[in-house]
Order: sequence, then structure tokens, then C-alpha cells
Amino acid sequence: MNIVIAPDSYKGFATSDQAATWLADGVAEVFPVATITTFGMADGGEGTAARFSGETITLPTTDAAGRLTEASYRYDRATKTAYIDIAAASGLPAVADKLDALSADTYGTGVLIADAQTRGAQRVVLGLGGSATTDGGMGILVALGAAPHDKRGYPLPKGGGPLDRLEHIDTANLNVAAAGMEFVLLADTTAPACGPNGSAEIFARPKGANDEQVTHLDAALAQLCKVTGVDPDAEYTGAAGATPVGLIWLSRLIYGTTEHVHVLPGAAVVAQELGLSEAIAEADLVITGEGRFDQQSGTGKVISQISQLVDAATHNNDKATPPVLAIAAAEFVAQTATNAISAQLEPGKEVADQLRAAGAEIARKFQESSR
Repeated sequence: MNIVIAPDSYKGFATSDQAATWLADGVAEVFPVATITTFGMADGGEGTAARFSGETITLPTTDAAGRLTEASYRYDRATKTAYIDIAAASGLPAVADKLDALSADTYGTGVLIADAQTRGAQRVVLGLGGSATTDGGMGILVALGAAPHDKRGYPLPKGGGPLDRLEHIDTANLNVAAAGMEFVLLADTTAPACGPNGSAEIFARPKGANDEQVTHLDAALAQLCKVTGVDPDAEYTGAAGATPVGLIWLSRLIYGTTEHVHVLPGAAVVAQELGLSEAIAEADLVITGEGRFDQQSGTGKVISQISQLVDAATHNNDKATPPVLAIAAAEFVAQTATNAISAQLEPGKEVADQLRAAGAEIARKFQESSR
């Protein structure tokens, strides 16, 4: 029997590598002689940069609240590529004690980007999941020397809230070398920048926004899109508080086109890097999971990508028995696919024990369904 285990992280509880190992331990209790292959997955959120090769660079920067912190990224000198998670400097957990949806910004991530350029980077792969921000990437632009101004010519305060007064972005002091790098943006959602399914409406509340602030931020992002000429309804532009908007504008400013910025589904890129398609094609059982399975799980997250790869393996190979999908989550808010095995983690135990128990439960359910 060939079993592939490829979960996302269980945020705040287990990394994707830990989760995969503990799920595998549980599966091995039921199938001790099975071939079990584990992959720590990511979708552009925390831990994405670690999926790629390179040296780890750590330096001082600021968190989304503007406080001094340290953050790390990966740099591959051979390919002159920096792999940066927006969650590393501008992530939500670091500012959980000081949530301010209107003023949180991505400046700290911009510091990492500028540092990568000084080391010789020509390309940045930026994971967009897990941010505490809704600033349209303006903090990154400010770190690279741009300055947002209102109609009177005064600079705007930091964060997404003030962008409703944005009139012009001054580029007199722009760090052109850093701003002109190629950007590959790994999105963990297909959401657009604005509207009822946009960045503010869908993601700003967990970042501390109330209903009035959500409306404010949506209007602010609409104004940013107007000034930058970016389509507010385009897919993926809502990722990381609409960070792609600012970087798309930057590429167009420098090159006259958007050819130097690429917005891609993060989970698909990581899966390709790890060779998951080939592994799943040979699997009998494929186990994935995350902390919370909800409607967003089907829009660019790890589970949706694994499900697509299982579907592709089912229809494109000659195996007599197609792979079976299984999902382990701490909380199920939405229904799983009818053909998927599910296991909910039991609270009250150590996380490792919860995941081992879930792995064993999935293995037993698979065993019973195969009889």
C-alpha cells in the first residue's frame, strides 16, 4: 500500500512537517508495512519559503504594528531568488495583542525585499498568506522608497485605512533596483481586491476590523485600485490584504507592463516544487488537512490543491483503484467532498496525540471502505 500525507500547517499548533509526521505515525499503527511518504505543504502562508532551497537570512525589521522584530527568509544564490513569506514580518500572530486593521502595514516585508536585492537577488517569490494587513501592499512600496500622498500633497499615515484619501504615489526616492526585481506572488485565495467577496469583506475581521472598518477598508482599496489602475475585480488581487495591487502597479510603473509580476496559486506552485503530482498518481490513500476546514478551503488553499491532484490522478492514470482523499481538521465548518474520508481532531490532548489519533482513524476508515 502506498500512502501520501501532505497537510498544511495547523496554525499556532503544528507546522506542516510536524503534522505530516504525526499523521503518519497514526497511519502506521494501522498499516505498519505500508509505504508512507510525507510532504509538508504550504499555500503561500506561513512556512512557504521553507519549502524552497537556499540559505536562511535573518535580520531586524518591523511587524505589522510597526514594532521592532526579527524575520527570516530564504535566499538561493545560485538562482538569485529570494523566498519570502509575508507572514514572517507582517503576520497576524505577532500582532494578536495589538490588532489595528486600519493602520497595520507591510513595511516590514518591504525591508526583507530590499535586503534581498542588496545580496544579489533578481527575483522574489513572495508568499501572500497569513498577513495582518489590508494595505494593498503600500507598506512594501514605502519601504522601497515610494510615498503615498493625499490631494493636498501631504504624506498619508501607514496602513490601509488612510488610502481612502490617496491621490498620488510619489516615486522621487524609489529604490529602483529593488522595485524592478521580478516578483512571483503566491496567493492562498482567489479573492479579488474589492467588493462583497473582496479582501476587506472576507479577511479583515480576523485582523481586528469591525463592520464599519471593513466598509472603510473596502473603499480605501477601491481608491488604491483607481489611482494605480489595477482591476479591483481581478482574481487573486485580494490576497494578503490586496498586496498584489501595489506590486502590479510597481511593475507597470517601471516597465510599462505587468510582465515582471506574476500572481499564481501558492499551493499549486509548492505542490509542483515538491513533486506531489507524481507521488499522488501512485498513491492508494492521500491524506491532507488544516486547522479549520471551511468555505475558504476550496479557494486556493492546500486542501483544494490536493483534492485537484487526486481528481487528476483518478482520471489520468491506469491504476485499477484510484487514490482516496482523506482530510484531518481540528474544525469542520463546511462539508467535505462526498468521496473524502474525514477525521476531526479531538481537543483536550497534546496536538501530536490528536494528529496521531486522526491518522489512525483515517486508516481504519480506509481499511473498512476497502473491504
